[in-house]
Amino acid sequence: MFIKVLGSAAGGGFPQWNCNCANCSGLRNGSIQAQARTQSSIIVSDNGEDWVLCNASPDISQQIAHTPELIKKGVLRGTAIGSIILTDSQIDHTTGLLSLREGCPHQVWCTPEVHGDLTSGFPIFTMLQHWNGGLQHHALTPLEPFRVDVCHSLQFTAIPILSNAPPYSPYRDRPAGPQRGAVHETTGNGQTLLYAPGLGEPDAVIHAVAAKSRLPVIDGTVWQDDELLATGVGKNTGKAMGHLALAEEQGLMALLAALPAKRKILIHINNTNPILNEQSPQRAYLTQQGIEVSWDGMAIHLQEFAS
Repeated sequence: MFIKVLGSAAGGGFPQWNCNCANCSGLRNGSIQAQARTQSSIIVSDNGEDWVLCNASPDISQQIAHTPELIKKGVLRGTAIGSIILTDSQIDHTTGLLSLREGCPHQVWCTPEVHGDLTSGFPIFTMLQHWNGGLQHHALTPLEPFRVDVCHSLQFTAIPILSNAPPYSPYRDRPAGPQRGAVHETTGNGQTLLYAPGLGEPDAVIHAVAAKSRLPVIDGTVWQDDELLATGVGKNTGKAMGHLALAEEQGLMALLAALPAKRKILIHINNTNPILNEQSPQRAYLTQQGIEVSWDGMAIHLQEFAS
């Protein structure tokens, strides 16, 4: 399985356009060692030529411009993106669909709940009906494996996770129940990837899936739950936004530490997170724990490190 990170940041990217926190201002003025990042999404393939897009970032046009694998050769117009899977209906994972309108129709797999959000509160499916057939919805059922139109040796499974839905969703602030999803991808030879860019409360299901994954690519949004308040840029906690902090006692680092995978990678990193500063003690601690921080353009061939 071939995997490439198109974007590794949380909503707003890094630096965020209206933010002057220590990280954002530090990157702009060169006082910290860090890399700029676009909003999170990945592509996967079984042959390196046809690709499945997992989440469509608002930065998708910029990401495609920097990803030669997605330029379809030999045609006047076209794309190597053959199918699209959405893990949720969040703005930072779906707005890029609008920028792909010139290539419609697109085959899009998501749950009925996500499709409902994207035809009502944030009606992208409805809007794009006006462009050559728009988005063709394929309903998926959590925990039931499915295949898409390309990359036939890849099998996908949507994993329900406990998190929070966007403000325009009727599922917002529900006290219980899966509000987002992760995607578990398996190749014909049994190599597995877990892609979970939004993770609020790991339960038995996600623990079991993560334990079996050869490569977990997991939510790294915030270092501490009150990070936005501590940096002075907001009042929301990580949990309120649907993200479990890395450094909490039962946080995501504890989850990752218990996993047997050889590589463990963080994605969807907020602009306030100190791990973006490559010389920070928090980044050094991650390195000691064998946890990687993804970057835009990071490419992985899963079979290369299979045991």
